Amino acid sequence: MRGDYQQLVDEISAALGAPATLEDRDFGLIAFGAHEGDDDEVMDPVRTRSILQRRSSAAVRAWFEAFGIARAKTALRIPPDPAAGVFKGRICLPVRHRGIVHGYVWLLDDGHLTDLELGSRGAPPDPRIAQAMETAARIGALLADEARAGSELGDLLRELLAAPPDGQPAAAAALRDALRDSLRFTPGAPLTLVAVVPWDTSDTDAAPLPSLPGLLAACALPAGGGPADGPAAGADETEPAARPGSGRNGRAGSAVLPRSAAPVPALAALVRLRASGASAPAHTVAEHLLRSPRASAGPAEGRAPRGGSAHPPPPRPGAAGIGLGTRELTDLPATWREALDAARAAHAEPRLGPITQWDAIGPYRMLTALPGTAPDPAIGPLLAPAHAELARTAEVFLDCAGQASRTAHALGIHRQTLYYRLGRVEKLTGLDLDDGEHRLLLHMALKAARL
Repeated sequence: MRGDYQQLVDEISAALGAPATLEDRDFGLIAFGAHEGDDDEVMDPVRTRSILQRRSSAAVRAWFEAFGIARAKTALRIPPDPAAGVFKGRICLPVRHRGIVHGYVWLLDDGHLTDLELGSRGAPPDPRIAQAMETAARIGALLADEARAGSELGDLLRELLAAPPDGQPAAAAALRDALRDSLRFTPGAPLTLVAVVPWDTSDTDAAPLPSLPGLLAACALPAGGGPADGPAAGADETEPAARPGSGRNGRAGSAVLPRSAAPVPALAALVRLRASGASAPAHTVAEHLLRSPRASAGPAEGRAPRGGSAHPPPPRPGAAGIGLGTRELTDLPATWREALDAARAAHAEPRLGPITQWDAIGPYRMLTALPGTAPDPAIGPLLAPAHAELARTAEVFLDCAGQASRTAHALGIHRQTLYYRLGRVEKLTGLDLDDGEHRLLLHMALKAARL
């Protein structure tokens, strides 16, 4: 199907005598036409970045969308903006199918298309533009077909990940058959799951996920998702719900996730690996998905801005987690829990980076498994927004194994200031920081609070 897109983009380039690129609705590159002549005469930084990085930046997206391209039904012009790196004007052909925009064809205008009539203000379009729009409609039909196929695989993946234990074998068999029919999967090939937290699901007409090497299917789920993580109907909401069964290969299978009144949506992406333990394809998929505008969050889900400020902090970027590989589709629910736990840990702990694997999150493997209960009463006062600096000081102190000199250096404060703050922590919590068990309680509680 990628070849079909390339052929259609080349048709548009030939019809209008201008280099064209095709991007999906999230500005991910799908295909681009040949650029004749010297690059510095034909290209500009935005076009170059789009081809080399296979997508445009959020700033470029905002610039183009400000001209109404998501609502346009006919071709429209985008003027140059050298300050944004857009040195050449563009003609945008919206790629639609049955009223839904699935992407955009971009034509660089070096001046010879300036007088081309696009068909606005009641004037008929130039025949070349009409032909290009017909080709764009054919591209839209292909993208819609791809979206439907991907949606069906995503629905089957969701059914498997959310199925109760006794329904997982049947759900795995249905997904296996669909993947085999789509020619995307060979039984026995190693697989893993990537979790992206959070994932914006508000746009029901969102473009399909990009076609990336190894990406087989994807679906949105609540971050605490699936019957295995929530209470049975009529059950006490305060009771933690254990994961069913025991893990494979010695992996724990009885952990739980905290529940909230409004679970944060997450994206589950099924990725085929080249070999067991070779997670490079999963990292590539995770990097691409994190660049999507749908992978972002507010300052802290469910928390008010500190100090009651009328200006909340900027959105927090999303994070991605990768589960351990498996060759059995029936193992995917356990892999999903691992990927989601890793994503939650990365979202809470910046030092882990935006992408991390379940086997690299250390103590967070246990912390993400704790039930979603309220913080220990002793720790509650320290978690108040007014004491944020004290909480940070205590956590850095414990991260540094209680070494005052390392802690003071990490915080950039004098040791006497450190001792003063730690004394206040002890008064607020009633804990003795010379007691190992008290330190353990405080350390776990502070890190769990950020999950």
